[in-house]
Amino acid sequence: MSILLRFSVLSMIFLSVGLLSGCGKSMSKLLKNPDAAYKLRMAEQFFAKKSYTKAQQVYEDIMPFYKTSKEFEDIYYKYAYCAYNLYDFMNAENLFKSYLEIFPTSTRAEEIDYMRAYCFYKQSPKAALDQTNTVKAMGMMQTFINTHPGSPRNKEASEIIDQCRIKLETKEFMSAQLYFDLGQFRAAGVAFTSLLNAFPESVRADEYKLMAIRSYFQYAEMSIEEKRVERFEQVVNECYEFTDRYPESKLRKEVEVILNNSQNNIKTLKNEQVKTTS
Repeated sequence: MSILLRFSVLSMIFLSVGLLSGCGKSMSKLLKNPDAAYKLRMAEQFFAKKSYTKAQQVYEDIMPFYKTSKEFEDIYYKYAYCAYNLYDFMNAENLFKSYLEIFPTSTRAEEIDYMRAYCFYKQSPKAALDQTNTVKAMGMMQTFINTHPGSPRNKEASEIIDQCRIKLETKEFMSAQLYFDLGQFRAAGVAFTSLLNAFPESVRADEYKLMAIRSYFQYAEMSIEEKRVERFEQVVNECYEFTDRYPESKLRKEVEVILNNSQNNIKTLKNEQVKTTS
């Protein structure tokens, strides 16, 4: 690195440190200012400029001064949104909840009720992880729709419920598929059947049924001799259920192959049993 370039980098570092130090001193000076009205004006400016960290600090500082004033509701409203805009959704949800408890008759109650539910949705992780917040988001969005039947936000709330349901379906599918991939075929069959029962209207419903059939077929093939007939018979029943339920499915050909193989296995096994007992 050349001397000139090194000097330029060091200058930028010192400038950044200086600016941060200056900002810190400026905020400290502001927070120590005894003029609550001045601090409120500054908080409003920070909020308008989307400097939410600074706005949050000042709002929090002046809240005790305005707790019994008419400005308190607006301060608390923006304070809650500071947390939301800083992606602190857990804290934002708690603040939105408190807002509704403190100002139950507010004209903003519907908006805040929605935002509280939305915070749970924002905390919903990817499908592979724990879905507690996804379930909460679905429940709270449905409660919002029931509580505010004429709200223009209901369309978005319904869409979020659908997105959450897809995520839950994906998580259950991943769990069932993992059982199958690990060769735990009985568990896979139960899991795919449970998945189908939980999401019977899914566009992938016939796929889930086929995976259950594949799982039970593999389980039957791996079973001890005494159990194989019984378990292939279960596969046959599963195949008949598939054809009754999804007569137009593109997956029907594979099901018919599994059905024929199962029936042939049953005949072979029964013939062997007859020979053994003769």
